Amino acid sequence: MKVVAINGSHRKGKNTAKMLQTVLAEVEALGGETELLELSDYNIKYCLSCNKCLRQPKCSIEDDDIGVIGDKLLKAQGIVLGSPVYWHNVTTLMKNLMDRLRWMHLTQNMLAGKVGAAVTHAGLRNGGQEMCLHIMEQYLKAQGLIVVDDRKQDAGILTAGAAGTMIRDYQEGRVAFRKSVEEDELALAACRQIGRNMVEMIKKLGLQ
Repeated sequence: MKVVAINGSHRKGKNTAKMLQTVLAEVEALGGETELLELSDYNIKYCLSCNKCLRQPKCSIEDDDIGVIGDKLLKAQGIVLGSPVYWHNVTTLMKNLMDRLRWMHLTQNMLAGKVGAAVTHAGLRNGGQEMCLHIMEQYLKAQGLIVVDDRKQDAGILTAGAAGTMIRDYQEGRVAFRKSVEEDELALAACRQIGRNMVEMIKKLGLQ
């Protein structure tokens, strides 16, 4: 099986990438193949709203990298989206990708039946993480993917998804920040569980 993760952060290798890498490491530990795509590495033009994809499963823009990404997604059994929160939403890079992948949905759900998941990270504890996760998960569902989260039947703590925060504590009127999501054990535990849940679902569906 192969799981592809897409990082919508404008900063490569930072907190959102580390969360995605944690998901992928768990997939690899269970025998899967993985790949992390940093959207900042790719040339993805804006959607022209030409609506040609209403008639054929193909984008009219052919001189950028959207076809490369689409091909990777078609070959994968699992897809994980990751986006930091800059303003209660996914980033510009992630939203642009969503718009440009219309051709994989409008005439037929080309990604239908695959397994999907999402992770997010924000500076504040209530910084829009739930909204960001909702947007990515609903997008995956609209594309026909079966979405898993970090829930586990016998877990001692259930979270609302893999959502990290830079806030560590509040003491004596001052906020204490983490240096990295690597210090947020709950977020990383959620990422690892997502990796396990993805592998379990892929096997259950017979996709590997």
